[in-house]
Amino acid sequence: MNKSILSLCGGVGGAKLAHGLCKNVRPEDLLIVVNTGDDFRHLGLHISPDLDTVMYTLAEVADPERGWGIAGETWDFMEALAGFADLDWFRLGDKDLATHLYRTRMLGQGQGLGQITRALCRSFGIEHRIVPMSDDPLRTRIVTDRGTLPFQDYFVRQGCRPGVQAIEFDGAGQARAHPDFAALLNSSELDAVILCPSNPFLSIDPLLSLEDVRSSLQSVNAPVIAVSPIVGGKALKGPAAKIMEELGMAAGNLSIAGYYRDFLDGLIIDAGDEHEAQAIGELGIKVKAANTVMRSVQDRIDLAETCLEFAASL
Repeated sequence: MNKSILSLCGGVGGAKLAHGLCKNVRPEDLLIVVNTGDDFRHLGLHISPDLDTVMYTLAEVADPERGWGIAGETWDFMEALAGFADLDWFRLGDKDLATHLYRTRMLGQGQGLGQITRALCRSFGIEHRIVPMSDDPLRTRIVTDRGTLPFQDYFVRQGCRPGVQAIEFDGAGQARAHPDFAALLNSSELDAVILCPSNPFLSIDPLLSLEDVRSSLQSVNAPVIAVSPIVGGKALKGPAAKIMEELGMAAGNLSIAGYYRDFLDGLIIDAGDEHEAQAIGELGIKVKAANTVMRSVQDRIDLAETCLEFAASL
């Protein structure tokens, strides 16, 4: 299928759909843009969790049980680190360390995050294009009932337990979209934009906070569709539903549609949630019900094909 497709994603669910898209779309016709709002420095290393999850998933080396990291990982480093106070709260596998060490070294030599990501993808045999949302730093901070927390403190160290009151993006006023991202988003050759079933607040909003991205989505000629991360009123993985409720939103597909309403043309919801389709349609957003639970690689391929067909129909 010869299309120019732009995919926005982050996290495990987004990585799974990106993998399915890679099985349906040629490398030269797909650009996968990944959230970097949860990047941080840990033990002196630059960690890009979402980039790595997408990269490992596309390379088909991701750990299927955890959903992150590398399959067959060993943990000698972490076991040794456990002997020191409060340094092992963020788990880094022995194989995974090589990625972070390389990235940190290249950043120190003045290379951009996008350039480094290309090199890492080549080392993993990935032909499709993965780019960070920006080469500039932008950091997600969570305003909670326990104070304002850096993203990984909220997400990993505290296990998403604090109540969320607001989400901030430090650096959003200065960070610019990666050049490849901006170019395709504003290209007349763009055929579709697909928002993967990623957490709207933690994975997609950082991308939307970049200068001109949201306004470009509002004016783009290509259809913009999203796959809802909510199934049966719950998130399959992560705190999306919890955050929605804490921010005063009903945990459902109608809230997802409303959140993206200013630029969204179509929303894919799970077949079990088809009863929500009429209310979503009243917002002026087209709805497609399908299986959105990706338990197998074939599920990923099928959902990606549904996305492409749905976008082409709009």
